[in-house]
Amino acid sequence: MAKRQLLFIKDVFLFTLTAFGGAQAHISLLLKFFVKNNHYISEEELLELNALAQVLPGPASTQTLVGIAYKVGGIRLSILTFLIWIIPSAAVMTFAAISFAALDQKEKFIVILKYIQPIALGIVAFGAYNLSRKVLVSQVAVFLAVAAVIATLVLRNAYVFPLAILIGGMISSALETPREESDIRVRLFSNVNPRKLIYFIGLLLLLALLGAIINRTSPFSLPIRLFENFYRNGILIFGGGQVLVPLMFTEFVQMKHYLTAPEFLSGFALQQALPGPTFSFTSYLGTLSMKNFGYGIYGQLVGGIVGVIGINLPGLILVLFIVPFWEDLKKITRIKHSLSGINAVSVGFIIAAFILLMKPVGLDILSVTIIAVTFLVLNFTKISPPFIVLAGILLGYFI
Repeated sequence: MAKRQLLFIKDVFLFTLTAFGGAQAHISLLLKFFVKNNHYISEEELLELNALAQVLPGPASTQTLVGIAYKVGGIRLSILTFLIWIIPSAAVMTFAAISFAALDQKEKFIVILKYIQPIALGIVAFGAYNLSRKVLVSQVAVFLAVAAVIATLVLRNAYVFPLAILIGGMISSALETPREESDIRVRLFSNVNPRKLIYFIGLLLLLALLGAIINRTSPFSLPIRLFENFYRNGILIFGGGQVLVPLMFTEFVQMKHYLTAPEFLSGFALQQALPGPTFSFTSYLGTLSMKNFGYGIYGQLVGGIVGVIGINLPGLILVLFIVPFWEDLKKITRIKHSLSGINAVSVGFIIAAFILLMKPVGLDILSVTIIAVTFLVLNFTKISPPFIVLAGILLGYFI
């Protein structure tokens, strides 16, 4: 391996260990480690890769980092970079879920969770507020966000998410795109490899079929169904980790009862205290789902791997397939204008998640106060979520 690539791997390790704060904070660190320090790519290339990640479903920070690695060293370096980036936080979240099985009956641990859960809700509320300020800038966007909230609360079905995203994108594209549209679409789709597209969609359909027909008593049933759940949601998540929460909560807690709301909130709060990708939260969900259905330690480890690979695989595939014709893709105005509708629907999902998550936490004075204080601290100070979560843990431990 070339000296430049080894240096790049070192910088990936450093980035992984310091990347707190989610996708919005990660972009400044990407600029520091991969543009200013060692000039792997130009600032313009970084911003273009980040723009591509915003267009695609999946984890934006992961896709941007993998895109940088692809430019530096090709497909092998991209996969190695992905593993370095995802493994530390996913391993911690998997271990946390396994430990939760042993600790969730202890009174002191439950007291600690009492403070962490409203803190997690405050983080969700801040994410909804911050994203809505950027996205809800027109009457159409506000309408789509409100419609997404209502549809989520009324229907309580996982299929609400893909349908709402599709409809939102179509509405904003139809209403906001100028009538003049170049023939760039022809040039774009002429570059698409139909065989790769068939593989991408075929894998989803195969997993869905296996999950539907396999005997539910089989030890392979739940891992296959979990992988299909995560892979499908990985295709649908626009907006990064903020949108991950409502999607996962609706399907895993409300619909399928793989885990409880307190378990879900505790894991989300812990993830906020870790560096690395928000999507590593899925390793916690996969591990605890397997535990709650009676699987042992090895089954739980499989659940953690299934969760983090399943949710990241679609975005990873997409960014590596689409980079070659990104120059054409970003010129299509209909795609650009559809994003405003997709983002508006995503805001609606987050607001609905906040409302749904309030029920298990409750509306007592203490919980509401912690939620409000968390929101105000994030909004008016530079204190990051990890320190707030740590404060909540210490508060629960000593009081």
